[in-house]
Amino acid sequence: MTKNTKQTSSGVASVAGRALQSSGASALQKTLAASALRQAGSTAQTGAKTEHIASRALDNNRSPSLTRTLAGSVVSQSNKRR
Repeated sequence: MTKNTKQTSSGVASVAGRALQSSGASALQKTLAASALRQAGSTAQTGAKTEHIASRALDNNRSPSLTRTLAGSVVSQSNKRR
């Protein structure tokens, strides 16, 4: 399996942390934020289920900017073979 060594940037990690603490963030945003934070400072890869969720969020033109930012980070850290 090809390992993806990308990590969440400090800027996206900061946004993700705020999303997790926000009562106004959706469940989707909190899921993506948790995944992005898990990948900050580590070489952990996005799981297939989370990758699928993030990909669908990016495909949806009505997704809010926060959702698209988190989804983009999560997708970029997925397994290269998927």
